[in-house]
Amino acid sequence: MGDFFNTLRRFLFGWANREFLIFLVFLVVAGIFWLLTTLNEDFEQEMKIPVRFVNVPKDVVITSGEEDTLRVTIRDKGISLITYLYRRNKKPITIDFHRYADDNGKGMIPGSDILRLVNAQLPASAKAISVKPETEVFFYNNGEKKKIPVSYQGKVVPDRPYFISNIEYLPDSITIYANEDKMDSITKVYTEALMLTDFRDSVEVKARLQKIEGVKMVPDAVTIRFLTDMLTEVTIDDVPVKGINMPEGKKLRTFPAKISVSFVTGMKNYQHMSPNDFLIVADYNELNADTSAQCNVYLRLQPTNIQRVRLATDKVDYLIEELQP
Repeated sequence: MGDFFNTLRRFLFGWANREFLIFLVFLVVAGIFWLLTTLNEDFEQEMKIPVRFVNVPKDVVITSGEEDTLRVTIRDKGISLITYLYRRNKKPITIDFHRYADDNGKGMIPGSDILRLVNAQLPASAKAISVKPETEVFFYNNGEKKKIPVSYQGKVVPDRPYFISNIEYLPDSITIYANEDKMDSITKVYTEALMLTDFRDSVEVKARLQKIEGVKMVPDAVTIRFLTDMLTEVTIDDVPVKGINMPEGKKLRTFPAKISVSFVTGMKNYQHMSPNDFLIVADYNELNADTSAQCNVYLRLQPTNIQRVRLATDKVDYLIEELQP
């Protein structure tokens, strides 16, 4: 071990390597000097600054702008900008509600007022020179609200042969606050666009709701579960044919009396199905007008979670029986 350290020391402090180390020291010093010189110059940087309203009456709900951020361009020394840019909790600017609210559920804050408020909380060396948007607009109401259902938007496609068997929302509806006209025009709120493809197992996602100007949503995000199942083609046998619109004292007999129903559904759904989930009918009113020996049969009731439904036959032989009094 001692021989190793002696060899390393001779290598590092040899004449050629000593010259190289001296060069590296001067290079680092020069770099630090250049960095300090550069950071001492003035720079402009766009930053996000949160907005907070004060003096809001208890019966008033800010329906937009309450949690907005403004994009403000600030000029200052480089080192000061870096310190402010990476500060975790930026101090919000406070907006006096009474000063800017009108009587129509809307308020407008001029850019000049925003710059004044930002400059009031900046160090003396810094200056806010521009703001986006140039005018901050906010909306409010007096507590009017409405429950609205939620729906996702986007592309959600599982891998074949799987399909979405059910969608669960938590919560399945949210509360919106807005002016009366806007609330009346909204019947459903949508999530931001989702993109989920080529999955097999059921998935759960947290989705933010798409913002609507002048509308506050509580909550502003929902949890969505996309439940998957594997498609399969199956058949339910022995579904009885029932006569409808039969006169009193008459009974319909069909041949065959029961029909098979074929369809496509998920394996999980099929396990819970029975002939009682289907209704096949023959209408006496059609029989009375038709002289043929066969009658049409129709599927009048079926589960909602099946596809491509077909009967084994759509015509059957029949007989009308007169019941004994």
